[in-house]
Amino acid sequence: MLMFDFYKDIKFMKKIFYGLVLSVFLASCEDTTETPVNNNQPASIHYDLGNPSNSTNEVTKTNNFLLVKKQMVICYNNTLGRANWVSWYLDSEWLGSTPRQDDFRPDDELPATYYKASSGTYTGSGFDRGHICPSGDRTKNVSDNSSTFTMTNMLPQAPNVNQGNWADLENYCRKLVDGGNELYIISGGRGEGGSGSNGGTTKRLDNGKLIVPSHCWKVVVIMPKQSGNDVDRIDEKTRVIAIEIPNKQSAGAASWGDYRLSVDDLEKNISIDSPGFDLLNKVPKAIQDKIEAIKDTGKTQ
Repeated sequence: MLMFDFYKDIKFMKKIFYGLVLSVFLASCEDTTETPVNNNQPASIHYDLGNPSNSTNEVTKTNNFLLVKKQMVICYNNTLGRANWVSWYLDSEWLGSTPRQDDFRPDDELPATYYKASSGTYTGSGFDRGHICPSGDRTKNVSDNSSTFTMTNMLPQAPNVNQGNWADLENYCRKLVDGGNELYIISGGRGEGGSGSNGGTTKRLDNGKLIVPSHCWKVVVIMPKQSGNDVDRIDEKTRVIAIEIPNKQSAGAASWGDYRLSVDDLEKNISIDSPGFDLLNKVPKAIQDKIEAIKDTGKTQ
């Protein structure tokens, strides 16, 4: 009888012990658990300042599909046949002496069911294959430069814009980097219908599968190169350039500075097609409200 009670007590004590261990383990897990990471929005420095359309890499999100690449982040719209936006980080580490690869090609990272523009889609259209993330921003090595030539990183751009003020702003951005700055850039097109070298207004290419934008836009956030969390270093004095250039030949001659507007006004224009579009949405709200209300008046060269 005594022996039976002894073993019974031992079993009871074991239950209590294991119960206590499990409770401590679960409490520990609860204490250290952070907000779950959205696996459909992989981390990347290239969109540290925000995902303006809350894009994900879910294949069913055909008009807001996220492509996270080593060199940039692309939000693709299958109905438009082109990107909604492309976002990238630029500092001196991305720049080197690698020449243009000019290997224009379809983007094989798109799902198999999606429309893919080819290298010849723009042929005879009167529009350039205009880079969104420039070739010149990715010259450290061949792989980086080649990545900019996928067609998801292109817009049908009026040649005078692509080769004129649009290129001038690209060059100015790299000049800022040479001066010791780091940049966060996001760019895309909006609207429908542009005027290229063939004249008139063209709304669609490739049997209607690719929409020609009416405007090309870009936002550039400029900060002195430093270590630490970049989002935390943005304040109300941080310079932000926002431009929107009509996608037509006649708009290419003026300075890009003539097409500056506030980020707030740019968001209103983009939201005509994409309601709720919110640029720089990872910047603290109080700072975001201040820097987005200002139209840049700084140097243009």
